[in-house]
Amino acid sequence: MTQIIRFLAIVLMVLACFSTLEAQDSSKAKKNKFVAFPAMTRSIETSWAAGGAASYTFRPYKDDTLSRTSSIQLGAIYSLRKQLVASVKGTQYLRNEDWILNEQISFSSFPDKFWGIGKNTKDIDEEDYEFKQAYFYLHFMKKIAPNLFGGFLYEYQRVWDIRYQAGGLFDQQNVYGRTNYHVSGLGLSLTYDSRNHAFWPEKGLFAQLYFNHFSSVTASQYSFTNLVADLRKYIPAGKHAVFAAQAWFFGNIGAQVPLRSQAAFGGDNIMRGYYNGRFRDNQQYAVQGEYRKEIYKRFGLVAFAGFGNVAHRIDGLNLRNLKYSIGGGVRYALNKSEKLNLRIDYGLGKGTNRGLYFQLGEAF
Repeated sequence: MTQIIRFLAIVLMVLACFSTLEAQDSSKAKKNKFVAFPAMTRSIETSWAAGGAASYTFRPYKDDTLSRTSSIQLGAIYSLRKQLVASVKGTQYLRNEDWILNEQISFSSFPDKFWGIGKNTKDIDEEDYEFKQAYFYLHFMKKIAPNLFGGFLYEYQRVWDIRYQAGGLFDQQNVYGRTNYHVSGLGLSLTYDSRNHAFWPEKGLFAQLYFNHFSSVTASQYSFTNLVADLRKYIPAGKHAVFAAQAWFFGNIGAQVPLRSQAAFGGDNIMRGYYNGRFRDNQQYAVQGEYRKEIYKRFGLVAFAGFGNVAHRIDGLNLRNLKYSIGGGVRYALNKSEKLNLRIDYGLGKGTNRGLYFQLGEAF
């Protein structure tokens, strides 16, 4: 009951911040728009946190009616746990979507939690650790056929000022990446994308496969290959309603995969309700579905459920000790014409895992 009261209180506080945005957002035409707002939230990872966020949606070419809306999003929060996270991310669609650019830049100063590696870790094994991280990701995609894109990507990650309990799980399990390090990798991608909208797809298919190779050739301190497969389907489910489904695989090949490059189970997008990193290992899969319904003007509701697991090897990705997630949330359209939503979700996982999330845009 306490969690529900907190959830409703946050919804009221957040929506009060947006009451002045109604007059600024004209849904009669698709124009370049900038929205900035304060944020107050509580999540598993951050406890109570405050900060701000901003979103800029635009069309690079006014005469281009085929391309979806481009966006750049900025955000920064500081929590009661003395965690600082600042990020810039976005997607830009160039003329006729012949080129698509995705980028993400972030900095984190983050007291975090670690339960060890594997699918069978216990809640009582929880240990605290701290780190600072700089992250840079760039993904160029070129149209090679209708809705089909080939791409190349670059990822850089530097982790430093790592502090953990000496003689604890990090040392006992000989975790790679428990001292300062950086990784740098180049990769290729293949993407099929027939979604009709960038922020709130009502129909279409998104299927992406990519690999990223980290080695001494790209000045990486650890050598491994990251493989990701992301499949999403959007189906109309009645008036102003959509059913969305996602199948996700994140895997690594290599004997020395550092901590912050391992598959981290949980978070605000995949398997909501679990602390991001509650379960860690080289491989992960997740399957989730979500029903989304616009109910009144700018407001909407969602319900979601999913299951998944982690493993050290691909053949260990089975149904043993399966993890599940269920929950629901509220949507408020910050930009009604482009359907860019404020997302407030509450997720419940297996055992005592549960959490509240406040984000821009949909989970998938």
